[in-house]
Amino acid sequence: MIKVNSSQFNYTYNDETRFPYSIGTLVAYVKTKKNLEENFQFETTFVFRDKIDDYVKRCKDSDILLCSCYAWNWEISKYLAKQVKKINPKCFIIFGGPQVPNHSEEFFEKHPFVDLIVHGEGEYILANIFEEFLNKKDFSKIKGLETKDYRTEPEPRINDLDSLPSPYLTNTVWDLAEKVDGVKYIASWETNRGCPYLCTFCDWGSLTATRMTKWPEEMLFKEVEWFADNKIVYIDCCDANFGIFQDRDLRIAKKLKEVALKKSFPERVRPAWAKFSSDKIIPIAKELQEGGLLRAVTLAVQSLDETTLEIIKRDNIKFDKFSELTETFRENGIPTYTELIMGMPGETLESWKRGLEILVSDTKIGSIFIYNCGVFANAPMNQPIYVKHHKIKKLRSPIFLAHSSIHDRGMPEYEEISIGAASFSLDDLKETYLYSWLVQTFSSLGIFEYISKYYNKNYNLRFMEFFEIFLEYCRIKKSLFSDEYEKVVEYIKTGYSGKGWNHSDPKLGDIYWPIEEATWLRLTYDKKILLEETVNFLKFLEDKQEFSTGNETLQDLVKFQMFLLTTRDDSRNIKSGDFEFNWKDYFVNDQKLDISKKNYQYENLVLEEDPILWGYKAVFYGRPSKKYKFHPEHLQESKSELKLTQTA
Repeated sequence: MIKVNSSQFNYTYNDETRFPYSIGTLVAYVKTKKNLEENFQFETTFVFRDKIDDYVKRCKDSDILLCSCYAWNWEISKYLAKQVKKINPKCFIIFGGPQVPNHSEEFFEKHPFVDLIVHGEGEYILANIFEEFLNKKDFSKIKGLETKDYRTEPEPRINDLDSLPSPYLTNTVWDLAEKVDGVKYIASWETNRGCPYLCTFCDWGSLTATRMTKWPEEMLFKEVEWFADNKIVYIDCCDANFGIFQDRDLRIAKKLKEVALKKSFPERVRPAWAKFSSDKIIPIAKELQEGGLLRAVTLAVQSLDETTLEIIKRDNIKFDKFSELTETFRENGIPTYTELIMGMPGETLESWKRGLEILVSDTKIGSIFIYNCGVFANAPMNQPIYVKHHKIKKLRSPIFLAHSSIHDRGMPEYEEISIGAASFSLDDLKETYLYSWLVQTFSSLGIFEYISKYYNKNYNLRFMEFFEIFLEYCRIKKSLFSDEYEKVVEYIKTGYSGKGWNHSDPKLGDIYWPIEEATWLRLTYDKKILLEETVNFLKFLEDKQEFSTGNETLQDLVKFQMFLLTTRDDSRNIKSGDFEFNWKDYFVNDQKLDISKKNYQYENLVLEEDPILWGYKAVFYGRPSKKYKFHPEHLQESKSELKLTQTA
């Protein structure tokens, strides 16, 4: 028997790691060929980074090593292959996956330990390679591969996904998965392949030639049952555009709901939603929501600058439609979030701030996530002519994987990020990051959300002006906020110097946090202190702008804002607060602010005594579904207060 080892390294998230799905799909197909099944023995797939030295030893007598390569496992995959080649020179090493460059004349010079690389979908190609491995080992007539001596023509995309067996229904993933006490496996899942879009920052459309193919529904439904029967908690749906096939995806969502309600598994499903989400997505999201599976729907924009969108070939829905869509989703009770990318060509500091202003002022988007612009190996943005034309400057940076464990990480992984272009400098980008932190932490995560809305509504103070004043306050006044500001300035400096973006705090658990979430957790630790510090800042703002908000109004406003926040020191089932003004009517119904004693109530969004788990539930798991704040339109008023209001 020919011994085949394989790797698909991943990180552990809260004692969960992914099945080696990509390897599983390859092996499941190879095993459909009787000749191959009889001659090849597939060992368990290497997934745990801390066991790398043991994995090398296991390959001392391997005939073949398959490495499934992604940005988050590129360095460790290369290390494994290099060390295996040293102790076992006869081992035939095959690389595949999205991190393997499509065009690199120097690849085999830099990586002489790799014998062959696979380009594109690997099922047919790998089976053909294995067939030839049993014969003369002349791979030059097999499509879709490359060696140091030749590159063959591409293998056409797989039209008939029916020909590919499920790695789940065949239990191939369990055959390949290494059993470790205390570690749960979660599932990657495809319902279709391909992407019809050609965004230059992404390699999905370019790698799949834009054409989409579908897995058979009957198989997908059986896989849903398999997930439940195998008690798989979390499904990461790897479609580029779930919801794009609206009728079909609605049926899939209904099946997920049906099985989850009947068998209590899976517990969560995370799709990458269709890029052009519309209200037609709502029925699909509703099904997942009713099954307890949905966290939120993505309404991604990446940028709100027309020049940037044109350069990156991203044709967003019109903004007025986007704004209307965010309201429709909120009215239907479906959480939403959007994603922005810093550092794309065409963007400037001022265009970025304009975009943030629009998002905060003119939409009802639930959460805002902002990321650095990764320059992926096979993305159009990484093509030399594109880089030269837009004067893109790249930085090799340790990869940041939010919420991954600080333990057992092994060697660092890297990615390239954009840190400059014709339209912006590195200093501009640092300031861009600072405003992104402000908007995510203090607006989207809610610490100053309704305070800033009050000043916008009452004094016509733009949101970016509000944050400019807050930055000034942080820079010149020692406070709770200045402590966080200084942490972030140092964090940005470290990140853009190439030292990485990991941020941990022993008080917040043994994971790496996005900096805005860590800031939020530290600030909301003690609501009383946060309230006092916020009042001090607002007095500074009032003096600077020569505003004349009365002290009673100011105090009540801050109290109302703190009341809407999920805070660690409030463990009541029902949160109740007494106020001197009609804040709900003022913010929700656009009524005049009047003295009108109010009692507002709502059900606490996070009930957890353990401080670490509280943070996880509030902004790790809870961020997409907005567990960290409450919207005033849903506030209840006590019956006595309602009666008083009606008779006043």
